[in-house]
Amino acid sequence: MIAGGHIRTARLELEPVSWRDMDDMARLKADAGAFGMMLGGVRSRQQSEIEMAEDLACWARCGVGIFVMREEGRFIGMTGLHQRPDGRGMGLRFALWPWAAGRGLAREAASTVLNFAHDAGLRRVVAVTRDTNIASRTILGGIGMTPCDSFMRDGHRMLVYESVRMARHEAPPPRRPGGG
Repeated sequence: MIAGGHIRTARLELEPVSWRDMDDMARLKADAGAFGMMLGGVRSRQQSEIEMAEDLACWARCGVGIFVMREEGRFIGMTGLHQRPDGRGMGLRFALWPWAAGRGLAREAASTVLNFAHDAGLRRVVAVTRDTNIASRTILGGIGMTPCDSFMRDGHRMLVYESVRMARHEAPPPRRPGGG
């Protein structure tokens, strides 16, 4: 259910990130267990503040962005979209506190945000993860994203996943006679 930018799932509340979330976001981004495998790794408070400004600008510019994840009112992590700095497009990301992992919450949140992004008009969403990050790969595959590319970064093989959906106004390609 979506109301005023807030999304409620079976177990979570997702809310567009705001400055009032700064302390929670800074602590999450400074934790190696939560943010160590993210692009750029753990962040300082100053880096988190710069990213917060970028996240708010993304919401204003694109109508999509980063959400905070709460379970029963308690901050457990973040998910959402950002403009990837490598030019690959709008990227789905998610990170939660290690103590909140293992119960399907990241998948629930990421799936909801992916659908939100497509419903908002984004035709293609990408996600990038290390080939060794089985948890992330399982989530991305489980929400319908498919591998489409790979590259090397800092000695690690990175996999690019994508989700492509036609906009509602786009017609599917015509079927050829003979079913082919």
